[in-house]
Amino acid sequence: MTAPVQHALHTLPTPDDVVGASVVAFDPGRRVGVAWVTSGGGLLWSAVIAAEDLGRVAVPVGARIVVGDGTGSRALAAALEALGMRAEPVDERGTSEHARALYWRRHPPRGVGRLVPVGLRVPPRAIDDFAAYAIALRALGASARPRA
Repeated sequence: MTAPVQHALHTLPTPDDVVGASVVAFDPGRRVGVAWVTSGGGLLWSAVIAAEDLGRVAVPVGARIVVGDGTGSRALAAALEALGMRAEPVDERGTSEHARALYWRRHPPRGVGRLVPVGLRVPPRAIDDFAAYAIALRALGASARPRA
């Protein structure tokens, strides 16, 4: 059984929290989703941050840095580059839907929420971090599977 993922809005992990991450993924946008993911697809930590907090993101030595290639990706990649982090672009088509599925897999609805059809469920918070997780899984390829 894997350890529960740590999630926070505007709270970032310490380097010790994410020492096993092989990929740090970013979902660009108004809010920046960040996910620290193991080589096997396990989510270690996730956060939704403001772009001005990018300099506080802990990146383990040897970890790949990936950025979704959608809207805002060039600006985010340039900001990361200015901080000494070279990011590789990853196709992010379909990651919003994948993020929603990943969110509900990790946080199954309770009570009457279970009766709502999957397509009509709306997560109760921003899921930019799960979009970053979906981007990381895509970067890792078929060998990585999301771990609950």
